[in-house]
Amino acid sequence: MAENFEDMGADLFTLVDEEGVEQTFELMDTYETSEGELYYALVPYYDNPEDMVEADTELVVLRVEEDENGDDVLVSIDDDAEYEKIGQIFMERLSDTYEE
Repeated sequence: MAENFEDMGADLFTLVDEEGVEQTFELMDTYETSEGELYYALVPYYDNPEDMVEADTELVVLRVEEDENGDDVLVSIDDDAEYEKIGQIFMERLSDTYEE
């Protein structure tokens, strides 16, 4: 499932899913493998910080790919092993960051 993204600022992206539903996400981290694959870890963005605290927010992990026009797009990771591996890397990195 491919999702287009539009940079709204340093850390915010609006993702549009295949049904045309838009949602804004905040970029938490990026990770590039030794093979050159680039991944983004995102969480839903809320204008009101209290909404984020109250929300049951999950980390969204997407891979960056190039479309036929040479534009970057974020795509879902269909391979469960790949998703688990990259998700674990992000969880460890973010855990280390937010422990401080």
